[in-house]
Amino acid sequence: MFILIPMEKADKSAQIALVPDAKSWALVEIGEGKIKNISFYDDRIEIDEFIDSVVVKSKEDYVSEFFEESIPVLEAPVQRTIDDIIEAYMFCELYEVPIRF
Repeated sequence: MFILIPMEKADKSAQIALVPDAKSWALVEIGEGKIKNISFYDDRIEIDEFIDSVVVKSKEDYVSEFFEESIPVLEAPVQRTIDDIIEAYMFCELYEVPIRF
């Protein structure tokens, strides 16, 4: 399973960013209930893997491009780092962003 997160920089300890402000995209591979791998991309167009979900900083973020690609979008209401976001994902503590264009 792959989770995509817009980040302020390409660093595991960096914080999530709004989509237009993202300097890097973290592609987090999850397996067996834990993080298996984290890859950073300058542009999300470079990603070849099937993305299971995108996690954004705010439900007001620019997310229509993900809906157009049929990628579910989740909001991290208080989580800011990759570890916190993935832990919240595992415990179903992220909010689903309603579809809008």
